[in-house]
Amino acid sequence: MFNKRIKVKDLLQTEQTGHEVTVMGWVRTFRNNQFIALNDGSTNNNLQVVTELGLLDDATIKRITTGASLKVVGEVVPSLGKGQKVEVKARTLEILGDSDAEKYPLQPKKHSLEFLREKAHLRFRTNTFGSVFRLRHALAFAIHQFFNEKGFVYLHTPIITASDAEGAGEMFRVTTLPIDGTAPRTADGSIDFAEDFFGKSTNLTVSGQLEGELGAMAFSDIYTFGPTFRAENSNTTRHLAEFWMIEPEVAFNDIEDNMNLAEEFIQYLIRYAMEHNMEDLEFLDARLAEEEKAKPQNERAEFGLLEKLKFVVDNQFERITYTEAIQILLDSPHYKKKKFKYDVSWGIDMQSEHERYLVEKHFKKPVIVTGYPAAIKAFYMRLNDGCEPGKETVAAMDILAPGIGEIVGGSQREERLDKLEQRMKDFHIPVEEMSWYLDTRRFGSVPHAGFGLGFERMVQFVTGMTNIRDVIAFARTPKNCEF
Repeated sequence: MFNKRIKVKDLLQTEQTGHEVTVMGWVRTFRNNQFIALNDGSTNNNLQVVTELGLLDDATIKRITTGASLKVVGEVVPSLGKGQKVEVKARTLEILGDSDAEKYPLQPKKHSLEFLREKAHLRFRTNTFGSVFRLRHALAFAIHQFFNEKGFVYLHTPIITASDAEGAGEMFRVTTLPIDGTAPRTADGSIDFAEDFFGKSTNLTVSGQLEGELGAMAFSDIYTFGPTFRAENSNTTRHLAEFWMIEPEVAFNDIEDNMNLAEEFIQYLIRYAMEHNMEDLEFLDARLAEEEKAKPQNERAEFGLLEKLKFVVDNQFERITYTEAIQILLDSPHYKKKKFKYDVSWGIDMQSEHERYLVEKHFKKPVIVTGYPAAIKAFYMRLNDGCEPGKETVAAMDILAPGIGEIVGGSQREERLDKLEQRMKDFHIPVEEMSWYLDTRRFGSVPHAGFGLGFERMVQFVTGMTNIRDVIAFARTPKNCEF
């Protein structure tokens, strides 16, 4: 059998010596024609493979270059080098794939993140991205484990949909009609989507929430975890056109239940990463500390990465209303010294700079903001009772995290049919086309709530990466769809 290999991570954790193993991986470095640093992606740590002088001919030695792949069979022996207990003394060495040293882009030196984004198909082989994507995997696994332990049903909501859950209109259209101007037209000159594949206008989903509500009305507790799409022309370190969302929806939950679930969920994910991927977190913590040293003192983060994660796990999130948040901003030295780029007043949709001020400067921990103005929130959010005219608020909640701002958005849903229909009319959403959604309010409506957690923003928070394009394998952003 060809693949009887042991993974580098497993081998480095053993103290047993004197037995034969097969290891395979890619060359990181080759020193003195004798010492090979081999890595297979299971850990950032390299395995030292020692080739005795005379074992390899000159032609083979010249082919052992950075990036080349090897199969090595040899004896596990105690290591005299620092940092590892064992190494492998090669008995046979086979080159599985050559790598031209002159052309291989990832030489054994430090590369900028900007450079590595252009080499996204190879950047997994670096220590930074090895750690980031092992953590992304761990967090994805922990998501399913958390909800499974709570008895939730995992619902696969559609990627192609005719509904716009957010009412924002920033969607990617899906069509099989020709785009050369020959598509069929209606009497008023608009494109006739009745002739399209689905017989109507369809888009890539911006959220699985509306379909998730249908599931919650039968199973009580459901969650979705899948890709979502926004055709938003935002070229920032916080936005992607294609990203992954986790969206639980729970019948018989109110806004407080919703906040409790979201806080418990975030703490669970961080705790899981700290229990299972501490080696990667320690590497990223050290990397971030080096990055912080280069910044002016007043721009440095309050906590190191591991300190921040531990603080979030060990402390309850601060909970304030939107009205209280606006007052804090208005009273802040930052506002009085005109350091905010965007103005502050009741009714605004808070910008990232406002959110980050609340969590990083004022409270110095994650904050849950509730009771947003109805005018700036989606149609399905429950109107709060007893609001004064012109200051209507909804039972919405956002969780704001240090470093990135909003990480979770959610709400108690409007379960009252008459109120929901009025909100839909206010937002110019065709009530007739959404009859299927309104059926959940016609037949056994119950209080229910849910939220959406942007997975990439969660990965950003846990890894300390400052650009969202560095926590997804192949970023989809305006004017960029490489690989």
